[in-house]
Amino acid sequence: MRFSNFFYFCCQIISSLVVTRLLFVSFVFVCISVSNTLFGQEDTTVIRREYSIEEVKITASGLFSVRQEMDRILTVFESKDIESAPAENLQDILEYYISADIRGRGAEGVQADAGLRGGTFDQTLILLNGINISDPQTGHHSLNIPVSISQIERIEFLDGRSAGIYSPAAFAGAINIITKEPEGNSSAISAVIGSFGYSDIDLSGNFKISETAHLLSGEVKKSDGYINNTDFRISSLYYSNQFKFKKGRMDCQAGLSEKAFGANSFYSPRYPDQFEEVGSSFFSGRWSSSGRMHLTPVVYYRRNSDKFMLFRVNAPDWYPSHNYHRTDTWGGNMRSWIFWSAGKTSFGSEYRSENILSSVLGETSGKPVRVPGEDAFYTHSDKRSIVSVFIDHEYYFSDWIFSAGGIMNYTSGNNSGLHFLPGVKLSFSFSSVLMSGLSWNRAMRLPTFTELYYSGPANIGNPLLKPEFSNTIDGRLKLNHKFIKGHIGLFYRSGQNMIDWIKSDNDELWQSQNLTEIRSYGAELQVELNEVISGLGTDKILLGYSFNDQIKEESEFISYYVLDYLKHKFIFSVNQNITRRISINIRGSFQDRSGTYSAYINNNTSVEKPYLPFWVFDSKAVYQNNCIKLFVTVNNIFNKSYFDLGNIMQPGIWIKGGFSYKINFN
Repeated sequence: MRFSNFFYFCCQIISSLVVTRLLFVSFVFVCISVSNTLFGQEDTTVIRREYSIEEVKITASGLFSVRQEMDRILTVFESKDIESAPAENLQDILEYYISADIRGRGAEGVQADAGLRGGTFDQTLILLNGINISDPQTGHHSLNIPVSISQIERIEFLDGRSAGIYSPAAFAGAINIITKEPEGNSSAISAVIGSFGYSDIDLSGNFKISETAHLLSGEVKKSDGYINNTDFRISSLYYSNQFKFKKGRMDCQAGLSEKAFGANSFYSPRYPDQFEEVGSSFFSGRWSSSGRMHLTPVVYYRRNSDKFMLFRVNAPDWYPSHNYHRTDTWGGNMRSWIFWSAGKTSFGSEYRSENILSSVLGETSGKPVRVPGEDAFYTHSDKRSIVSVFIDHEYYFSDWIFSAGGIMNYTSGNNSGLHFLPGVKLSFSFSSVLMSGLSWNRAMRLPTFTELYYSGPANIGNPLLKPEFSNTIDGRLKLNHKFIKGHIGLFYRSGQNMIDWIKSDNDELWQSQNLTEIRSYGAELQVELNEVISGLGTDKILLGYSFNDQIKEESEFISYYVLDYLKHKFIFSVNQNITRRISINIRGSFQDRSGTYSAYINNNTSVEKPYLPFWVFDSKAVYQNNCIKLFVTVNNIFNKSYFDLGNIMQPGIWIKGGFSYKINFN
């Protein structure tokens, strides 16, 4: 997808949105009628115990009560933490979670793989306002999100049982990105410039019309690149609205994004001149009813188009053509919950359709489809349908909470079928600020279309792959006090039929296979100290450490992803107000990765090298005066050379400076 074809791209998504929205409106009015008739009475639930805690925002998923938020370890980064962090993109913000493994290929949000608790990027569920936007082609595209960090209200990191309620695909956990709600009448502008020809312009506005609220934002960022063939250009447009009714409210969101970037050694160091163009579009609509019994119907649609060039210029004669892919994912779900004398019962169902058109992935198509704007055709395709039904019940007894439930999942295809994925959880509150929990759940993950079908100069796919499964035991202890917050967690995960790209020492090609079994275990500790120095406003010190280890059956193979896990991670962050208007944030991160990568000599012979541990330090200084903010960010202060993934060199010292200005018209 080229930038010159942006108008065509918009027309395609608009036509899809019109059809989807008509279906959604019809669906909503049926649900409104049902909820008004059957469940329109007042919610008379009595809160039997009060807790002195911070306000908890009910997430867009609409599943969890305040009390349930208390009992689970829900790690959250609020907008104030995001604004003060020395980061100008989502992938660097995600690094702040102690159990997150963010492996960047390109810088500044070009492409990154997000793993949790030793899991791979394909094992992590990505949600936008509670909507599953994970890409079925490959998890490399799951963070193609058309939202700038200025529009993010908070980021939730969910593990184990909490993540499993969202989807059976939350194998290692889930990341839920929640955007700011449209409210009031305001506008904002942010501009940043920096090293390597970097620039970033971000515009946004909120406005109200009668009982409706609207938010519109757009961003364009670019860079000449920190080394050869790492230049990029990224643009995004995001819109959301909110319609309030007497018996509930309707929320809709839509977004577009395009990326074009040099992909130096992204998928193989043999080919440093790779280039990629990616376009994503997204829409969802949600109705949230009020009353004693809550109904939350949702419809959504996502398209991701990818053009991959192994050679940006001067392709050799043996190179046939570029690779083109397009995934279309759409679906809907209905989630409901009700409080009654025996506790809280949640239940619902979801249908999801995953489809791909490609020049190389899938079965050979009977009728090729032209790639818009290109002299090329999609000659392969595949599709699958996923149906899930879930139920979960919570029982409250004094300071105890017991929950049990499960998901019945069916996936079309010869290697999938019907599976039941249960889970249980037991929680105990020692006081209003100290809680504990123990859970067990079973999860599964379907192979991506890339793992099933991709064969190229360095890879061979496997259409006979089966889903992978896991059983996870998770123990938690959480402290939530005004001045000190933190948690300690332990987990054990047993994985069966694990999917990975592997090869032996003598092989040159990576093959996707189901590994027999991998057992993972780990621990995490995070402490947050607030208002350490009084008199200058809020200051914060964050300390965290995580440990992961994996045990596999003896075999003579090299792993590309599954056994390339982050074994030790330590982070610290200090956010301190120097004066009433000036603050500084300093962050340090230590990473020690298990596994090896294939280092190539003269782009020909490969030698396996272990990953070396490294420290990286970042800092951000901010001057805030009413509605204007000035800031300077320095990333990789000591210009450390390091590798996050394979042979892909990460940026050295990178300096950025800019301003933001916001004005309210209320």
